[in-house]
Amino acid sequence: MGTSLQNVRLDQMRGTPVYDTDGDKIGDVEEIFYDLETQTPEWIGVGTGFFGTKRVLVPVEGASIRDDGICVAYDKDHVKDSPDVDSDDITTETEQKLYSYYGLSGHTTGYGRTTDGDTDDTEESVTRSEEELRVGKEQTEGGRVRLRKWVETEPVALDVQLRQETARVVREEIDEPIARDTDAFTEQEVEVPLRAEQAVSSKQTVAKERVGIQKDVDTRTETVQDEVRKERVDVEGDADVDRG
Repeated sequence: MGTSLQNVRLDQMRGTPVYDTDGDKIGDVEEIFYDLETQTPEWIGVGTGFFGTKRVLVPVEGASIRDDGICVAYDKDHVKDSPDVDSDDITTETEQKLYSYYGLSGHTTGYGRTTDGDTDDTEESVTRSEEELRVGKEQTEGGRVRLRKWVETEPVALDVQLRQETARVVREEIDEPIARDTDAFTEQEVEVPLRAEQAVSSKQTVAKERVGIQKDVDTRTETVQDEVRKERVDVEGDADVDRG
């Protein structure tokens, strides 16, 4: 004999079997959907392992308690072909499809599933965002160094010693008889060349210096300043504020 569900906490029956009108097992209680306005249970979420991964909803209306589980007022095939439910909350469109499929009449105020045995009202929240300043580095040209070589002419003076031969007449007295058969009186010329040094110049190219550029790295600290935006959230009304 079944027992009415009016005074039974369905959220405490999670994991218990769900049977159809013929006593065949449909699946197990996975979650209970409550009317968010009246906080009364309206739908039983059944996990039907042998139906694949599909989750089906069965109305609480007409269901009863038996010794080891819940017995709903529909047969297994009818439950199996019920509209798919893809989200944790029942939308108005899905709710209307379920009412029509099970031949029920009802109001549409929205439904939420249970969590840890208590009804879970829809949570309203806002997301607070902040801007964060990020500083990076990029390579830029901080200057330029150029080596340029050109030719200039400058006067140069060098001293050099030059030698030159000069002639000097040397007279030496002699007193020697001349042989009789020698003609002592003849005309005679003697020419002596005189040598002299003169300055000559030539130029030779000589490498004197090698000039190059080496780069060193100096490190400096620069402070980057900017403004960042940060959202704040004020709570108004009677509510406990979690400071965590």
